[in-house]
Amino acid sequence: MFYRENGQFKTSYREDQQIFGITQDRWFVLAIVAFAFLGVPALADEYLFRAIFIPFLIMALAALGVNVLVGYCGQISLGSGAFMAVGAYAAFNFFVRVPGMPLILALILGGLCATAFGILFGLPSLRVKGLYLAVATLAAQFFSDWMFLRIKWFTNDSSSGSVSVSGMQVFGLPIESPASKYWLCLSILVVLALAAKNLVRGAIGREWMAIRDMDVAAAVIGIRPMYAKLSAFAVSSFIVGVAGALWGFVYLGAWEPAAFSVDISFKLLFMVIIGGMGSVMGSFFGAAFIVLLPIVLNHFLPVLGNTLGVNISTAASSHAELMIFGALIVWFLIVEPHGLAKLWSTGKQKLRIWPFPH
Repeated sequence: MFYRENGQFKTSYREDQQIFGITQDRWFVLAIVAFAFLGVPALADEYLFRAIFIPFLIMALAALGVNVLVGYCGQISLGSGAFMAVGAYAAFNFFVRVPGMPLILALILGGLCATAFGILFGLPSLRVKGLYLAVATLAAQFFSDWMFLRIKWFTNDSSSGSVSVSGMQVFGLPIESPASKYWLCLSILVVLALAAKNLVRGAIGREWMAIRDMDVAAAVIGIRPMYAKLSAFAVSSFIVGVAGALWGFVYLGAWEPAAFSVDISFKLLFMVIIGGMGSVMGSFFGAAFIVLLPIVLNHFLPVLGNTLGVNISTAASSHAELMIFGALIVWFLIVEPHGLAKLWSTGKQKLRIWPFPH
């Protein structure tokens, strides 16, 4: 009864095009954002920041970028880890080599470098699609691994290939404590998520979805496939590049090329599949699932083993975690191929007409 739009009349086209058409949705999202900015830092400890909240925010941002390309434009990509690596190393070089470089500007420039890299490896999408495009983008992953491992200039001539950053500041405020790092990641995520939501609701987003649904028909009605596909690669790579820079600067602090291996590309793709392709909200659901599930299983399996009187070793727990993880992905693909976002949307729709039959 409380979740219904009775009496909420729209008297203009602008009101009809609002992101959240129902007042309850707007207040709910504002409450969540306010709690994220104010409530979480007051209640969480250092472990929660480092192990859960910061990686969740960064992975949600990266999944959002992948969703723009895979979910909205229908272009399969297995090179997301490479785009994250380019964003991280580019931001590192700008931050270290340019005296007085602001942190936010370094992150933006890292994202722009990832944009150029993404457009370069997005060119095959103009000729190939499906599995062939996935293999072409996978080449970006191996190329970035080789480039950052062999060309010492990218790692500031580090002999080990490992780089680190320190002395981060934003508007004169040091970014050292877990809470300050959390606020930085959250602020960037909110800004880019709002920008991405408005993009997919606009003309360019409709072009992406037309290409995704049927590229031949889209070309017939006047949509330029080259512009649509490369713009999707550009926007996606920028968001993923910024996420990669945050992953290196904020979460890892010190990293090497192996930190952005092909495993992270597959994880991001799983986040989009589980959360829901073509949904901004699905990126958050998928990131929460992928980040929280290993932590929950890591704590739950030993307790279950002690309850059953079975000694579960660390290796066995790790293997069981991978098996359960894979089984859940297959289960989601079979039971709900549209992801958690579809379940969320269905639940809201049923709540709107409850308790009447449907």
